[in-house]
Amino acid sequence: MNQPIKLTVVGGGQMGRALICGMMAAKTVTAESLRLVNSSAISGQWWSENHPEVVISDLETAVQASDVVLLAVKPHAIAGVAKQPLSGCWDGKLVLSVAAGVGLESLCKGINHRRVVRVMPNTPSLVGAGASGFCCAEDVTEQDRATVEQLLGAVGIAIQVTESQMDAVTGVSGSGPAYVCLMVEALADGGVLAGLPRPIAMQLATQTVFGTAKMIAETGRHPGELKDSVASPGGTTIAALASLEHNGFRGAVIDAVAASARRSRELGSSK
Repeated sequence: MNQPIKLTVVGGGQMGRALICGMMAAKTVTAESLRLVNSSAISGQWWSENHPEVVISDLETAVQASDVVLLAVKPHAIAGVAKQPLSGCWDGKLVLSVAAGVGLESLCKGINHRRVVRVMPNTPSLVGAGASGFCCAEDVTEQDRATVEQLLGAVGIAIQVTESQMDAVTGVSGSGPAYVCLMVEALADGGVLAGLPRPIAMQLATQTVFGTAKMIAETGRHPGELKDSVASPGGTTIAALASLEHNGFRGAVIDAVAASARRSRELGSSK
């Protein structure tokens, strides 16, 4: 069995929480191998109440104790982390950043270090079903890539892409859980409108989305083929599909992905 990775996580908010809890559940990191640097009183209280075994410490102490540093902070907070005098503490460390839109060059210049990986994870990492894209700066080694894949693979899938593709990753999988949640909510609301009690409608909607995604992933069949197999001539499903097309469902989703990717680019250009 591999030794747990000595990891420092800067930021214990929603994304940091999802990644840490997922990695701990997978035993890729343990409470003993983990250090948390937290700047939010609310988040700190959550960790104290739910995982008091996790050590919360200052940035310099935590970085010195770790091999990998994960910057799980908002884009605007990256500059504050970079400005802290750490007396060469980045030396020998692999640094991962999940800050949307903050490019590798900005990250490398900010901390004067080039073993840097830019990551776009998503919140299903909390339950081991995340989808992460990552890209690497010039000093990242093959062993570093293996470490990234080990960490992110413990909470889902990890796919290496070029940096130019990272904004698209943000639009599809980074922001994607919100679109799916909206879909589940809308399905359940439709069920209530049609006469189902809300708990039953929510259970059916959730399992339908989960089961369909699982079927696509495990069969390898194209979603269009699976869709067509449900849509009988003159039946209920094709009537529903016609309504979705009339209301621009696919176009709305495509536009949402494009809007998220565009915002990611805007965040990067403002740094």
